[in-house]
Amino acid sequence: MIVVVSQAWTRPGEEHAAAYVSLSEEFGRFFRAHPGYRGRRLVRGVEDRTHFTHLRYFDSIADYEECTQHPDYQAHLLAMYEHLQPYDSYPREYLEVVLDEPGHLPS
Repeated sequence: MIVVVSQAWTRPGEEHAAAYVSLSEEFGRFFRAHPGYRGRRLVRGVEDRTHFTHLRYFDSIADYEECTQHPDYQAHLLAMYEHLQPYDSYPREYLEVVLDEPGHLPS
């Protein structure tokens, strides 16, 4: 299993953070409809409330990349970017899950 990690910083103002979270919830439809999807989490900074980290779990990088080819995927990203601070690029990192210990995480 792999995890795709991306960082985002919203524009100042709670309205941008709330819009980013809402759009992220809607974005789930792209992932849930694709083979190899295992789940995801969106976490928010406690000290820097504009900082979000998105974790998406897939069986393989190929499964994730296939999902990003959906015709509406890029349009949805652009809608989310309207609430982010401007960046030169929006990098993501692929990591391999080497330990997956179950616990009592919130759902």
